[in-house]
Amino acid sequence: MHVVDAREEHLAGIAEIYAAAAAATPATFDLEGHPPAWWREALAAVDPAAGRLLIAAVDADGSVCGYAKSGRFRDKPAYDSTCEVSAYVAEASRGRGVGGALYGELLARLDASGLRLAVGGVTEPNPASARLHVAHGFSVVGTFVGVGTKFGRTWDVTWYQRPLGAR
Repeated sequence: MHVVDAREEHLAGIAEIYAAAAAATPATFDLEGHPPAWWREALAAVDPAAGRLLIAAVDADGSVCGYAKSGRFRDKPAYDSTCEVSAYVAEASRGRGVGGALYGELLARLDASGLRLAVGGVTEPNPASARLHVAHGFSVVGTFVGVGTKFGRTWDVTWYQRPLGAR
């Protein structure tokens, strides 16, 4: 497995991973995946200097086993020094270090971007994601209790932050 800049050929695999997470897990509060046009727009919006990245973990056979994304935290200019990050790993590839490899690469690039802070939300319970964030230098900011409703119940989301740049 190796981590690469996402390209058009990776988008179907990325979309499949996200759609599976949306349909079967509370990891995202989307209820279904995004259409291909959404993913093409995400790829076209990649701007490393602005902290907008899309990278893929690709197996030796070329299949996408995970991806990580960073983007704008909020749609207000004063937040432009902060980005929101996420990573999703195909179910069959979990436990192989894919998430760690993706976050390692994503955060190295963000450290070089000039942005100040990365943030990420983790729907609870998700001990693997919590461990991933802590292992990559994130600290807990706080938890929104019952902030989302999916699958007929409410979910809490714990927010993490990590300073970027020279640390």
